[in-house]
Amino acid sequence: MKKLVLGTALLLALGLSFTSCRDTKKAESVEDAVENAAEATKEAANDAVDAAGEAAKKAGDAVEGAAEKAGEAVDNAVDAAGEAVDNAAKKAGETVDKAVDATGKAADDAANAVKKEANKLKTSN
Repeated sequence: MKKLVLGTALLLALGLSFTSCRDTKKAESVEDAVENAAEATKEAANDAVDAAGEAAKKAGDAVEGAAEKAGEAVDNAVDAAGEAVDNAAKKAGETVDKAVDATGKAADDAANAVKKEANKLKTSN
């Protein structure tokens, strides 16, 4: 019976020592896993911040490019409007000149008609 008790005690001691070693390894591996997860999360957050910064920069560049294009479009519209005003003023000037010429001709024709009638009246008296 003495051998049975000593054998059982020896098996329990060995069983507990192997079990406790396994638990220690599991605890260490859990700690490592938590640390690895924390590092991975930190790296992912840093990557996300970097990506957001790059996206914001690209968006800023796009807005700047759009503003430049809009400015060019406004400049082109101003130029086109200026040309249209110049052309309208030129046409209006030409129309006024034609109206002046036509009015002068009409006045000359009226004056000639009055002179003819005056001459008729002179010769008939």
